[in-house]
Amino acid sequence: MSNCRRTAAEMVSPGRGILAADESIKTMSSRLEKVGIAPTADARRAYREMLVTTPGIAEGISGIIFCDETLNQQLSDGRPFAQATREAGMLPGVKVDTGAKPLAGRPGETITEGLDGLSARLAGYAAQGAAFAKWRAVLRITDDLPSTTAIRANAHALARYAAACQEAGLVPIVEPEVLMDGDHTLRRCAEVTARVHAAVMAELAAFGVDMAGVVLKPNMVVEGADHPHRATPEEVAEATVDVLRALPGDLAGVAFLSGGQDPARATANLAAIQLHHTPWPLTFSFGRALVDPALTAWAASGRSTVAGQEALADRVAANSAAVRPRELQATA
Repeated sequence: MSNCRRTAAEMVSPGRGILAADESIKTMSSRLEKVGIAPTADARRAYREMLVTTPGIAEGISGIIFCDETLNQQLSDGRPFAQATREAGMLPGVKVDTGAKPLAGRPGETITEGLDGLSARLAGYAAQGAAFAKWRAVLRITDDLPSTTAIRANAHALARYAAACQEAGLVPIVEPEVLMDGDHTLRRCAEVTARVHAAVMAELAAFGVDMAGVVLKPNMVVEGADHPHRATPEEVAEATVDVLRALPGDLAGVAFLSGGQDPARATANLAAIQLHHTPWPLTFSFGRALVDPALTAWAASGRSTVAGQEALADRVAANSAAVRPRELQATA
């Protein structure tokens, strides 16, 4: 088994998910300001140190995605974040795209950038101890979007990124996110998500990407945030798994993003999805659905490490339980 395949298997190991703590400097600073904390580099570092050092977190988290800033920072004890993450029993990863920008010729749509110089950056991250990387494509649903052009452009970029990752010895997390924004139906989300997945898989195959060394990070199939009817967890699970059945059987695993769902709903949907049989592991790679409660508790308590870690541990435990195989649940 190649190194990428071994790492990918560890990332989706039973009962464990991936923590997305890779907010950009701008996004993280905005979140700190909203909870009354000055958005300094040290505040961002301290917040993420609180996450990494949560006692027992590795029982439910296999890896943590950081941004470039964090991977280049150190904990208060002087250890680099990648080293501290590994010593805590988790794999360190890094977001390597540079964000979604307007797609020329397609008003209202975006293309994720960051391919220029990517191979050199990936080699540097691997030397720092990173085990995997992440690239996020963003696609919006309206009556006539996303266009075929936007889907193809983003799928192509994801595949180029994934191929470069594997050449550098890093597992690519491939994240084609169909946004919840809008009033679309569950069925419309399923149609668009299926089109996006088909395009991404075709491009990955064209670039010779080893699917057994890839973790897919898709959206769940849910209705738009402004739709008047909220689907049940069972409806979300059935629609989501129906779309996923077209994926290749040798894919390492699927780690769902939360996509703006509130923490309780994301966990309920995850648990319902887990009840369906698939040829690859199903787990989570949540950001806000895991860390929002921790950030709120950390800020409200005057940056108390204990308060923040207790809130994070609660959400990790809930989601770990949601993806734990039945045989493990019986012995827990």
